[in-house]
Amino acid sequence: MNQEELFKNIISHSKEYGFIFPSSEIYDGLSAVYDYGQMGAELKKNLRDFWWKSMVQMHQNIVGIDAAIFMHPTTWKASGHVDAFNDPLIDNKDSKKRYRADVLIEDHIAKIQAKADKEVEKASKKFGETFDEKLYRQTNPRVLEYLKKAEEIEARFKLALENNQLDEVRQIIIDLEIVCPISGTKNWTEVRQFNLMFSTQMGSVSEDSGTIYLRPETAQGIFVNFLNVQKTGRMKIPFGIAQTGKAFRNEIVARQFIFRMREFEQMEMQFFIRPGTETEWYNYWKNIRIKWHQAMGFPESKYRFHDHLKLAHYAKAACDIEFDFPFGFKELEGIHSRSDFDLKQHESFSGKKLQYFDPEINESYVPYVIETSIGLDRLFLSVLSQAYKEEQLEDGSTRTVLSLPFALAPIKVAVLPLVNKDGLPEKAEEVVNILKYDYNVSTEAKDAIGKRYRRMDAIGTPFCITIDYDTMENQTVTIRNRDTMQQERVLIHELKTYLARYLSLSTLLEKCI
Repeated sequence: MNQEELFKNIISHSKEYGFIFPSSEIYDGLSAVYDYGQMGAELKKNLRDFWWKSMVQMHQNIVGIDAAIFMHPTTWKASGHVDAFNDPLIDNKDSKKRYRADVLIEDHIAKIQAKADKEVEKASKKFGETFDEKLYRQTNPRVLEYLKKAEEIEARFKLALENNQLDEVRQIIIDLEIVCPISGTKNWTEVRQFNLMFSTQMGSVSEDSGTIYLRPETAQGIFVNFLNVQKTGRMKIPFGIAQTGKAFRNEIVARQFIFRMREFEQMEMQFFIRPGTETEWYNYWKNIRIKWHQAMGFPESKYRFHDHLKLAHYAKAACDIEFDFPFGFKELEGIHSRSDFDLKQHESFSGKKLQYFDPEINESYVPYVIETSIGLDRLFLSVLSQAYKEEQLEDGSTRTVLSLPFALAPIKVAVLPLVNKDGLPEKAEEVVNILKYDYNVSTEAKDAIGKRYRRMDAIGTPFCITIDYDTMENQTVTIRNRDTMQQERVLIHELKTYLARYLSLSTLLEKCI
């Protein structure tokens, strides 16, 4: 199965098993807007809880807030979003399709880099254990040629972005002979900037209303509450403020399922530090965040750091943690050294001082900020993409399984009576009532036990507990492990202890430290 087929199967599986539905589907849907179904809502909540606990519960100097979606419109003037929150867009005259110009160029660069990776992969298979990948990348002429070409395009593209030369961005697309995926032609328009913010009106009648914006990010709610949190929480630098919540961007080129949507959820943390310590803390949070992702148990090769080609004028450093989605490596989380830009901008526009008195150095200053920002929907897609498997079993049959981290699975335990009679369903309900205070538990009696196992595999349920006739005699049940499909007998009164070893969120949090 190629990557395109895999992605189509994941999308189909998401709908079939209640993870993600097209929004307003009975009215033919709404472009780039999706609803989370009964399984998706649980998985999304568990991912959010994992992030929140790792940030707030595991760090004594980080607290959380929940700021409003609507903010005073001057907020977005101060942050720069009104004047500079734009995407460079280009149209193909033949297909009438619109694309982000920067994405077209970045995808082209990625294809060149992939060619270099393929050369390395072929050499690795040829030379086996004696293969030195680092040396090969540094010396092989073909690999060096590919990498040099990619670097030259990157440098030219970065310069064009920094100087806001949209005509040069278009010329790069022309020179690289990038074609429209739909029409196959190179008949491109000029590149134009498009502001991504949604605007609306606040007021009872149009004459009294004023233009406000749906927030395009959650970070500004943290910045405007900096002093409120610092004073009421008696916080000392360094400290962080975390927040999760909806954000909205009028993406013209929304694509790739839930990867890029118009309504999405962010999980952000702004870490306030003393000026001059930004490099130390930037590197600290890079390490902490990659460990968090790897704690879920997915291969390290699925993640990589990517430094930004274009830094914002206020930024000291910026990088992305990229994940290898079925459509290639794409941004999953951003880590940014934002200097004191945001707080100083809000000082300037509001006329209020946003400073911290540091008793250690007896000095007041506007703190610098290190930001970590992750899209919850993208995280959801990365986990779903990596967990989805179609396995060939020893008996020749196949099963579709979501190998989700046990602690994140939507349903943790399924309690299944072997047959729907002889008191087994009632016994199953007894077991459900014991476990439901700690876990999201499901039970069903319809169909053969094998079919019920397969349904639970498909939604990622870690454990199936079977109630059989032996249960009625000796109070033991059979527990089946989703990943190994191995079974063992456990006493009912020992179930809580047994399951806690595998299902507690602490099993993941301990790996983040």
